[in-house]
Amino acid sequence: MAASGKLGTFRLPPLPTIREIIKLYQLRAAKQLSQNFLLDLRLTDKIVRKAGNLTDVYVYEVGPGPGGITRSILNADIAELLVVEKDTRFIPGLQMLSDAAPGKLRIVHGDVLTFKIEKAFPEHLKRKWEDDPPNVHIIGNLPFSVSTPLIIKWLEKMSLQDGPFAYGRTPMTLTFQKEVAERLVATTGSKQRSRLSIMAQYLCNVEHLFTIPGKAFVPKPEVDVGVVHFTPLIQPRIEQPFKLVEKVVQNVFQFRRKYCHRGLGMLFPEARRLESTGKLLQLADIDPTLRPTHLSLTHFKSLCDVYRKMCDEDPQLLTYNFREELKQKKHKSRSQEDRGSASPRQAGRRGLEG
Repeated sequence: MAASGKLGTFRLPPLPTIREIIKLYQLRAAKQLSQNFLLDLRLTDKIVRKAGNLTDVYVYEVGPGPGGITRSILNADIAELLVVEKDTRFIPGLQMLSDAAPGKLRIVHGDVLTFKIEKAFPEHLKRKWEDDPPNVHIIGNLPFSVSTPLIIKWLEKMSLQDGPFAYGRTPMTLTFQKEVAERLVATTGSKQRSRLSIMAQYLCNVEHLFTIPGKAFVPKPEVDVGVVHFTPLIQPRIEQPFKLVEKVVQNVFQFRRKYCHRGLGMLFPEARRLESTGKLLQLADIDPTLRPTHLSLTHFKSLCDVYRKMCDEDPQLLTYNFREELKQKKHKSRSQEDRGSASPRQAGRRGLEG
């Protein structure tokens, strides 16, 4: 998608403001769903402009709420907008927008985490992965409670070229807590470098477009909000299965303040942990005293490639979970203690029998 473009020629007719919609339908942000409404149309227009040129594009908006960004998308001369909203309270206000833009807005009452977007748009939109991105775009002001699990879910779908990415390299423009946005784009050596940084950047070009101050939302969250743009890469920077990459990255970052060999060791059973960790680091040509935040994508590629070879040699490695081993060890220890600590009466009886 182009970096920025003017909003389109189609304009919605005069409608109640978002504030009036909220008042009309007595809408309150649900704290348990971490909802925050963006009411400033200048900011929602900016989000849509930064998404790129949406003329004749099919847009999938997640979590439209009272419809602030929805209005800006409809004014961008799109082909069609599909919104998926879990909260039934917002449906009447969205229906008002649908009536004002005939044939432009489809409303689905559903959960974005389970909605089958790959069946939602026409087949002719699908493009080969190597081609330019399709005329499909995902936009959303995500509730904080679902933003991280949703982006991880979509990144996995991206690796499989499934879900929203069944159409090709579908771009996404999404909001996150500023801290999460900073993690998504964090570079090697940055304090914000994390699991999210690696998982997003090995599959996408990720750009933090701009930050929206918390005071622009109702109710005002305690944090600012970052708008992040994702463009899937033709060739991922790590060519291994998503779950394998995720396992390596998670283990490394679970001990983010330690040297990287500490987390990498958890990939292997305790009995041969030291030997296997040394082999992994040696073959991947990684300094064991590097901190997790100082590992580059090239480092992670080497680690994942070598770990994959080790798993091919020993298939049980792939399913090994150090927490399970620890749990079994504790259970075995308790069982031995229980067997060893007989009651005084039992001990006396054993003595008499002896």
